Formats: sequence, structure tokens, C-alpha cells
Amino acid sequence: MPEVSRFYGIVIKIFYDDHNPPHFHAEYGEHEVLVNINTLAILSGSLPARALGMVTEWASLHQRELLASWERASRLQPPGKIAPLP
Repeated sequence: MPEVSRFYGIVIKIFYDDHNPPHFHAEYGEHEVLVNINTLAILSGSLPARALGMVTEWASLHQRELLASWERASRLQPPGKIAPLP
């Protein structure tokens, strides 16, 4: 599962050829959450509130890039890197 971004101890990853809907995985310590790219809704899992807030903020800033990364990964191509949250 390629890493597309990393910030404040949070790792964002997108699997190759993963199931729909388009989503990304955010990991923080032992916590993990799957986030729908189109709606930014949580599909499963949980993160501490502060980490989840940062993930949501980051995803809203990079939603188009996340969709492009998802499309590349769905074609088994490297999803590329996305800038971290400043």
C-alpha cells in the first residue's frame, strides 16, 4: 500500500486496485480510519479527535489530488505523493 503523504505522525495510504468507493487509509499509531474521498465521510475505523481533524482538513485541501491518486492506483500505477499538512 503506497504512502501518499505523511504529517504530524499521520500516514496516508492508498491501496492498488482497492474496492470502491474511492477512499484512503489514514494511520495514526495503532489507529486507522478509511475515508471516502468524494464525501470525506468515515467508512470505517477511528482516530483520536485531533488527528481526525487534521486528516479531514488535509483531505479537503487535496481532494482533487486524492481522486487522481485513486485513479492511478486503480490502474496499478503509483499513486504519487501529495503535499503534507503545513
